[in-house]
Amino acid sequence: MIMVKQLQKKYGAVCAVQEASFSVPKGSISTLLGGNGSGKTTTLRCIVGLLAPSAGAIQIDGIDPWRKPAEARALLGYFPDRNGLYPRLTPREHWRYFAGLHGHSGKALESRIDSMVDTLGMANLANRPTLGFSAGERMLVALGRALIHAPQALILDEPSRGLDIENLRRLRQVLLRLKADGVAILMASHVLAEVDALSDQLIVMAHGKVRATGTPTQLKQDSGCTDLEQTYLALTGVQS
Repeated sequence: MIMVKQLQKKYGAVCAVQEASFSVPKGSISTLLGGNGSGKTTTLRCIVGLLAPSAGAIQIDGIDPWRKPAEARALLGYFPDRNGLYPRLTPREHWRYFAGLHGHSGKALESRIDSMVDTLGMANLANRPTLGFSAGERMLVALGRALIHAPQALILDEPSRGLDIENLRRLRQVLLRLKADGVAILMASHVLAEVDALSDQLIVMAHGKVRATGTPTQLKQDSGCTDLEQTYLALTGVQS
């Protein structure tokens, strides 16, 4: 489980996240929904240990990522908003390198890499340098990098950005499989159709604050709206 309680992050006098609280159970998909500057990415970066919270508490299966960073990293997979791939490395080399940072090696790792190639449908790309890969292909490499150490919690920042229909479908299939395997998944996304279809819980953010949490159906009912776009506008006070 991912637990965030009264999270606050300040940059000088600016409070980017204000007392945000929510939890993501195992075997579920939760989505942070909000506009640019709403605090989504800052929240995710605090959870994975890239930013130090100004106040509040974060736990990954009961582990504080700031007090026990190595233990928390072993449980977490992170898909950032920018892929940051090494253009000269192949997908296999990316995954081997990042798995090594988590202490994985040998035949067991090579077997897992083979399985990742199959899961992501990358047989024709696995041994090619990533230089020149399409947006969808880079997404798959970054997703494999986040999953290669078999994390129990997965954090994704705008994973569907720039993807075509085929790769959106593949991403959806992978996330649903991980959910069925008991992984706690937290993502930020602007793609409302994907959010509505995949999310067990929505966490609506605006101006650094959590404005509402609930299932897509619950939030639509509470706001008196029939679609997610109007629901978001109503909950955040944005005029349609």
